[in-house]
Amino acid sequence: MRYIILFLSLFLVLNTTAQTDAEVIKNLYKTSLTNGNSYQWLDHLSNQIGGRLSGSLNAEKAVEYTKEELEKLGLDKVWLQPVMVPKWVRGAPEFAFIESAFGATTNVNICALGGSIATPFGGIKAHVVEVKSMDELEALGKENIEGKIVFFNKPMQADLIQTFEAYGGCVNQRYSGAMEAAKYGAVGVLVRSLSLRQDNFPHTGSMTYGNLPLSKRIPSAAISTNDANTLSSMLALNKDIKFYFSQTCKQLNDVQSYNVIGEIKGSQFPNEYIVVGGHLDSWDLGDGAHDDGAGVVQSMEVLRLFKKTGIKPKRSIRVVLFMNEENGLRGATKYAEVAKQKGETHIFSLESDAGGFTPRGFSFDCNDANFNQVLGWKELFKPYLIHYFEKGGSGADVGPLKTDTNVLAGLRPDSQRYFDYHHAANDTFDAVNKRELELGAATMASLVYLFDTYGLVK
Repeated sequence: MRYIILFLSLFLVLNTTAQTDAEVIKNLYKTSLTNGNSYQWLDHLSNQIGGRLSGSLNAEKAVEYTKEELEKLGLDKVWLQPVMVPKWVRGAPEFAFIESAFGATTNVNICALGGSIATPFGGIKAHVVEVKSMDELEALGKENIEGKIVFFNKPMQADLIQTFEAYGGCVNQRYSGAMEAAKYGAVGVLVRSLSLRQDNFPHTGSMTYGNLPLSKRIPSAAISTNDANTLSSMLALNKDIKFYFSQTCKQLNDVQSYNVIGEIKGSQFPNEYIVVGGHLDSWDLGDGAHDDGAGVVQSMEVLRLFKKTGIKPKRSIRVVLFMNEENGLRGATKYAEVAKQKGETHIFSLESDAGGFTPRGFSFDCNDANFNQVLGWKELFKPYLIHYFEKGGSGADVGPLKTDTNVLAGLRPDSQRYFDYHHAANDTFDAVNKRELELGAATMASLVYLFDTYGLVK
């Protein structure tokens, strides 16, 4: 009889705990959806500040604004963490056209890739050779490439449901295309924009020259999907067409910027840290609303929701707004470096850097024991249609915090529209749905709450 009573008591305790967790999470969602602040913050970041390229005046304004807003929340501590970042400037608007015959031209939409050099004064005009892989480039060799513009035209694979997988399958042409083409004597590179949508928006992004000396580097630009199709069709009919483009971008010396950090001190385990964050910088073509303004304001909202709903965390909760994810990852590297120097223990780190779309769940980088703990929380998320809990990565900015025992995670919104806007001029505030953004913030806050409550499985 004693064992039966003990079992029933244990059942009641566990059930009460589960109910309490469910009530807390319900309140987090209710508060975010009815009294949230993420959309208001994003409005300011997008429409009052705009694109926040590392090292720019707008990036500096974003640092000042988010620090001020975090201070208003009544956190225990808010500070700036200095970090040196690269400063690349786009310069005058790019210009390009296809020349099918002397005097017969078709204007096309391009943008310089981040880190590219400028074209020579007056631009570049040359014949074009189209490839869809690095293997094709190598097979053509110097005799077929020298003096020409290489056109990388591998599209994202449309039948992959996980669009980030499709992105990963062809991002190498953007990142290292110029470096590889230069080895064969190419004078420039065009890269098909990494988007599944057919439109006229070129998509920028980071690229590298590796160890190529400055004298060997060639200009690299993205071309819109519509114009990539046009160029490919024209090449199929006439291999003698030429392509002209000009761009005035430039790499300047590194400048000082900052990570923005806010903290609620833990009541029981103040030396155990939980991080939630996104990257404050963006590319310069749009206003970076989805990438990664959404992640910034959702991360800020997590701490606001804790304060608003009266949650007093056991562990210290930090929001970290990382600088320079797009073209250097300097902010993430600096934060992890300082944390290691101080001997800080980061048990859980969550990143939002996949857009402000409807949340579906999370991906995790952790051991099996802690992942099984997460799976035990699935029922708590079921009322909010959060169902995706998978091992398989976290995020670039939290990655440097990885240890053998901690948990890293990334918010996984619906990804079908993300690459419609990624690194393009249409990544603007109007593309973000208020309710979807708020659902994401509440979903992040709920997971942070659970890790704070239960900690790691040792």
